[in-house]
Amino acid sequence: MQSRRQSLIESFVNVGVGYGVALLSQFIIFPQFGIRVTLAENLWICGWFTVISLLRSYALRRAFNGWHHAEDSR
Repeated sequence: MQSRRQSLIESFVNVGVGYGVALLSQFIIFPQFGIRVTLAENLWICGWFTVISLLRSYALRRAFNGWHHAEDSR
C-alpha cells in the first residue's frame, strides 16, 4: 500500500510529465484550430489544467487505495 506521501510524489511526477506533453501538444494543436495564444497565455492555460489534473490524480489514487485496503480488511 502506498503512503499518502508516495501518492502525492507519484501524482506530482505524473502531472509534471503531463504538463510538458500538454504544453507541446498545445503548441502543435492550437494553431491547427486557429487558436492563437502567447507563450504566457499558453503557460497559464496549461498550468490551470495541471493543477486540476494533480488534484484529480491524487484524489483518485487515494480513493482506489482506500477501496483496496477496505477489501483486504474483510
